[in-house]
Amino acid sequence: MTSQPAAALPGGAAATRPVLPAAERGATVIPEKVVARIAARAAREALATQADTSSAHVKLAAPHASVTVGSGTARLALTLDLPYPMDLARASRQVQQYVSERVAHLTGMRVTEVTLAIEHLVPSGGLEDRRVQ
Repeated sequence: MTSQPAAALPGGAAATRPVLPAAERGATVIPEKVVARIAARAAREALATQADTSSAHVKLAAPHASVTVGSGTARLALTLDLPYPMDLARASRQVQQYVSERVAHLTGMRVTEVTLAIEHLVPSGGLEDRRVQ
């Protein structure tokens, strides 16, 4: 433990305050809502890098995330749309990996789980009504 001189006291005496190590000074707390927004944004980034510039990508709904945080770890649940046709298994793994790495990097938390719920498969022509011809 080191001491750091403080301001001089009246009467000419100087008081010293101990400086605590960084680990003992406190902790940064990131609310679950903030982690969820980071995860949703990371999912959007992952989807943007995966697919080509097809019109389906423009029509995808914004991903939604819910998070459970505890003792430095985070469990993520994502709900999203995926463009179709696409290799869904590969796309899902890539989204999970990217979101896990991005959230861990930005928050300093260890991500233990990323679950995906695919709401819709958006055809490359969009969601308009189609008829088989």
